[in-house]
Amino acid sequence: MASELRVNTLKDASGNNSVALSTVAEGSAKVVCTFDGSASGATVRTSFNVSSTDDDATGQYGVNFTSAMSGTEFTPTGSNIGDSATSLRAGGLVAGLNANTSSSINFATVETEGSFGYADWTHVNTVVHGDLA
Repeated sequence: MASELRVNTLKDASGNNSVALSTVAEGSAKVVCTFDGSASGATVRTSFNVSSTDDDATGQYGVNFTSAMSGTEFTPTGSNIGDSATSLRAGGLVAGLNANTSSSINFATVETEGSFGYADWTHVNTVVHGDLA
């Protein structure tokens, strides 16, 4: 049998350090994905609310959500670290490629030394904050 707990505020065990439940719900990540961007198909290592990933081209990926966001006004952030199959590379950033949809994001990882072009990375991470539909 399902149960329901209704609260307005959460406090720690000593009754201190309260936080409104709306802060917890609205401030929590709605999508989390870590994948190997150098592997064929952008192989997912760990994820939350992710139905699949796309490996669209060198350094270009998509993350598709299991549960859609309420619209396209949400905040995706990301990072990438690691190396290619042949050498360690320094730095990198995640850049948006297309406008967000309510059910996916598309982005690229970029080399920050040398060519400054799209590049595959062994560890690509993205997090989405916003409201679910």
